[in-house]
Amino acid sequence: MKEVTNRRDFLKTAGLLTAAATILNPFDLFAQKGGRAMKGGSKTMVLSFRPYDAQMRHVFTIANSSRTTTQLVLTEITWDGYVGYGEAAMPPYLGETQASVIDFLKKVDLSRFSSPFEIQDILTYVDAIAINNTAAKAAVDIALHDLVGKILGQPWWKIWGFNPANTPNTSFTVGLDTEAVVKEKTREASPYKVIKVKLGRDEATDKMMVNTIRSVTDTIICVDANQGWKDKHYALDMINWLNERNVNMIEQPMPKLLLDETAWVTENSPLPIIADEACQRLTDIPKLKGAYNGINIKLMKCTGMREAREMVTLAKALHMKLMIGCMTETSCAISAAAQIAPETEWADLDGNLLISNDVFKGMLIVDGKITLSDLPGIGVVKL
Repeated sequence: MKEVTNRRDFLKTAGLLTAAATILNPFDLFAQKGGRAMKGGSKTMVLSFRPYDAQMRHVFTIANSSRTTTQLVLTEITWDGYVGYGEAAMPPYLGETQASVIDFLKKVDLSRFSSPFEIQDILTYVDAIAINNTAAKAAVDIALHDLVGKILGQPWWKIWGFNPANTPNTSFTVGLDTEAVVKEKTREASPYKVIKVKLGRDEATDKMMVNTIRSVTDTIICVDANQGWKDKHYALDMINWLNERNVNMIEQPMPKLLLDETAWVTENSPLPIIADEACQRLTDIPKLKGAYNGINIKLMKCTGMREAREMVTLAKALHMKLMIGCMTETSCAISAAAQIAPETEWADLDGNLLISNDVFKGMLIVDGKITLSDLPGIGVVKL
């Protein structure tokens, strides 16, 4: 483990690596060669959007909140007869709502760009419209990537040169609940090889959750404490306890602002410690080196696929581990995130499985493993 002092020294020079994370997008080469399919239609990009409420199959509870729905905004970008699909998902803690996303999207004018292949310029423009609004920005980014992939006739995992055989097993999330409901949810998770359990409320509840799951299955568990452990010594005691119960990683054990305390936990932990709330965008990564073993990338926090790809590059350059995660989302955003899955050690892409009213068909889970298709773009079909 890195010493805290080494982490502080690292911060002085890490800014240089952030700039190095920018990559040459392969579709730029296709665009320069005129590589697009002729399908007929307007050569002006048009963005459309509508609100949608995702209905949870069960009440979803984490350390400090519960909900039965998640607000979404579904997007489409049309150009030359092609349609790209996108999505913004807004759990309450993100600070975005359907109204704020729609207000942001009304400001997006894609007609100022001559081609969807100008993706770097388009998304730089979108990012500059307002600060934050990351889910709203992701809704444009995902739809644009889907559109460009469809024009090229290729999925993004292939455009990026990733190996689909390298995708990890996805976890299936079990939220905080009663023993009876936890047992029911654990049985539902039987097709999956990893269970993600939400902890962080109090010691009795946390241990009940894990012991209840263990009474049903010995499946690998990954833990998300959602910043719930406030004391570093308590956090380490819990991690040591969990290490004896077939747990393979801990996500965000302590509040994101307690960076030095988390670095101490990471240095002494027998399990990998992964940043979630502490890592939102590309610029967050350098300061996390040494405080965490890795990062969890979520499209709704980082503005979408373009920045997520850059985060993969930077994290790997810093020898940090990678996880790809999600909010409560339809198969649209889940399938977009899955394009990056071959580069990650862990995946938590079950958001679409937690809702009862998905409007897309996309990435499949086969024997617990993320399975990517050859469908172009992000690989979804609208139902």
